[in-house]
Amino acid sequence: MSFFIPRKTSRRQMLRSLMGGGVVSLALPFLDCFLNTNGTALASGAPMPVRFGTWYWGMGHTPKRAVVEKQSTGPGIEFLEETASLIPHKDKMTYFGNFNMPLDGRSNYTHHSGWVVVRTGSAPEAGGDVPAPTLDLLIGDVIGEGARFRNLDVTSVGIARENYSARNTYNRAGAEVDPVALFDRIYGPEFADPNKADFKPDPAVALRKSVLSAFTEETKDFVKTLGATDRQRLDEYFTSIREVENQLSLQLQKPEPNEACVVPERPREQKEDEYIRVREMDSVVDTHKVMAKILAMAVACNQTKIFNLVFTDNFANVRRVGETYTHHLLTHEEAIDSEIGYQPLTYWFNKSAMDGLATYIDILDGIPEGDGTLLDNCLVMATTETNYARLHTIDGVPAYLIGGAGGRVKQGMYVAGGGDPITRVGLTAMQAMGVPVQTWGTKSLETSKPITEILA
Repeated sequence: MSFFIPRKTSRRQMLRSLMGGGVVSLALPFLDCFLNTNGTALASGAPMPVRFGTWYWGMGHTPKRAVVEKQSTGPGIEFLEETASLIPHKDKMTYFGNFNMPLDGRSNYTHHSGWVVVRTGSAPEAGGDVPAPTLDLLIGDVIGEGARFRNLDVTSVGIARENYSARNTYNRAGAEVDPVALFDRIYGPEFADPNKADFKPDPAVALRKSVLSAFTEETKDFVKTLGATDRQRLDEYFTSIREVENQLSLQLQKPEPNEACVVPERPREQKEDEYIRVREMDSVVDTHKVMAKILAMAVACNQTKIFNLVFTDNFANVRRVGETYTHHLLTHEEAIDSEIGYQPLTYWFNKSAMDGLATYIDILDGIPEGDGTLLDNCLVMATTETNYARLHTIDGVPAYLIGGAGGRVKQGMYVAGGGDPITRVGLTAMQAMGVPVQTWGTKSLETSKPITEILA
């Protein structure tokens, strides 16, 4: 089989191969060679699996209302009124305070730089820039094999693009916004219940796997004709294809029995206006609880080892019933109450977020697994993008690690950063999850100092 690549290649270029006496085709993504010069046209005894997740909320904490700041690292987190719902879980989480975000002269792109630095270890060069892969994907590259989905991304606020998992600026996954769609994606016809005895592989799955495999050899000659940028782009594309192929392979195998895996009830159908862009907080809370249950059971059923859940987005497009201003606008426009010393409505939103985190922890910790719970075998990194949203401060951005990571991390700790770069938290999480990385971050954010006080 040979390929003739003209100077200008049609966007409909496909790879073709023979299989079972017929021709099968695989469409290609947009490559530079397809565009004009401006690029404008066209129960085995193995140890329990350890999983990694992230949980995100927008607008940070209310100053002096969330956690008592300490000058030294040690056991014990003192939660205040904004985080009171986390008190029952204080022995299963660690709080990181007073870590900084040096930007080396780059601008603080409000409500963007914070989450990018925390998750990529690098400061963005522009609004919307994601200069490096987020740490969930780096961890997934190491532990993600053996699950049906390489990662699952979910949001409670109804904005699919506001998901904080990305390979780079142009490769950012969209999050699932609809609980019913999430349920059907996970527990639809392709779901193999590990506790059912009558497992029968679907022949259609085998056929799809064979179709993908047919192109392994056919791509080699084609790749030789491409420039460096197109080769990189095509490599990313075929990496995705290989992930789909691995997913299909798993569907052809009978899963190991798993007592923790109990298929949840399918949620009720939602109307589209129930997950529109600007939502009421009550709706977000309800959607979050449903999404969290579906996602947690997907993890327990070994459908994924990497999971990301967004409570509210970085611009906090949520409002209180009867209020006009969103949470984000209130952080700027609401006056500070002279008697209590803070913005009361803004505080209400921040407290609601922490109540949501407590609900999520309850759900993960309520699923028995092995001699503990699902949470004991997970590490969840809960972060936001700002410290004090009214001033857009990014030094001292709060961060939490929750769960035991299969005994790899100590819990119930307060970690005082002393002004160190917040990348130390990400490096620690990656090392706990087995990523072979000794140094992480760029420029002043670069660190080779994991927080050994919490590594077991």
